[in-house]
Amino acid sequence: MQQTLENPKNTKSDKLPFSRTNPFQAKVLKNINLNGAGSSKETRHIELSLKGSGFSYNPGDALGVVPSNDPELVASILNEMDWDEEEIVTVGKQGETLPLKKALTSYFEITLLSKKILQQTAAFTENEELQKLLLIENADQLKGYCYGRDLLDMLRDFGPWKASAQEIVSLLRKMTPRLYSIASSFNATPDEVHLTIGTVRYTANGRERKGVCSVLCAERVQEGDTLPVYVQANKHFHLPESPDKDIIMVGPGTGIAPFRSFIQEHAVKKATGRSWLFFGDQHAASDFLYQDELEKYQQDGVLTKLDTAFSRDGAQKVYVQHKMLENSKEIFEWLEKGAYFYVCGDKERMAKDVNEAIINVIEKEGAMTRDAAEAYLKDMQKQGHYQRDVY
Repeated sequence: MQQTLENPKNTKSDKLPFSRTNPFQAKVLKNINLNGAGSSKETRHIELSLKGSGFSYNPGDALGVVPSNDPELVASILNEMDWDEEEIVTVGKQGETLPLKKALTSYFEITLLSKKILQQTAAFTENEELQKLLLIENADQLKGYCYGRDLLDMLRDFGPWKASAQEIVSLLRKMTPRLYSIASSFNATPDEVHLTIGTVRYTANGRERKGVCSVLCAERVQEGDTLPVYVQANKHFHLPESPDKDIIMVGPGTGIAPFRSFIQEHAVKKATGRSWLFFGDQHAASDFLYQDELEKYQQDGVLTKLDTAFSRDGAQKVYVQHKMLENSKEIFEWLEKGAYFYVCGDKERMAKDVNEAIINVIEKEGAMTRDAAEAYLKDMQKQGHYQRDVY
């Protein structure tokens, strides 16, 4: 007893709370592929245990996952440079040290290149191609080179190198956590958190490329393993405070994730507000994520309306924005009655197309000018009635 008083670190309440800087090791309870046979996609549904974490979350929040790099990529880098994997290197500002292999696996970002890294490594090689690439007039080529290439490409392309492992790794950035929209309601599963993760794989510049975190989850994380995680609140994407408000959700592909949490929350809270989901993907037979769940919610009346768009099933490609335009009259009626409108998913194309579609709906059904429709939407956004979670 005496020792505990003198050394308060031993008391349980003094343990640091889990956070981004002190992630919780969450046990993987379930890891399944949601896509059916014949799909060109792989979407993982992952259930993690939060028992003992002290975490809670709201619908709309994200989960940060701290990934580790592909062991094959790490091995290729060590091999390319003929480095000793046991060599101790300094990482971070506090002077912490790690064996080189561990540093490349879990500490450094090795799949992204930047102009800064190429500029700094130029001192360690006489490679003329690299010097040429760094000339001011070749800024576009430099940007093009960095896109889709990684540390291994750089080491292979611009050697021979006159640098130690320490000199090279000192230029690398620290691994950043990956954020995923939470796909479950805390009130429905208080000891768990669910994720919906699209696996990223593609070929570029003659090599197979893999998303750091998505492929870790798809290929290397088994049930019973742990993932380091923390909760990231999202103040700009949440359900209305009052459960009697209507909600319209547009979430194709993995954009379904936060809406699964919204619908679960609606079910638990017995919300009286109506809910309408627009979901889309490539093929109904293989890519209708959470189909059984969603159809059951619709039968039970938790989900008022469900509209789907499967782009590769017909002669013409149909996307969620087309389904919105087909339902423009009813969407506008919902908006006029104070419905909240949500979009989650791809920022580059989908979110732009949906934004354009909702302006068209307001313009047409409200008999407004384009400017007036845009002002109407801006006003919705100001009042928190138009929320986007796009990436």
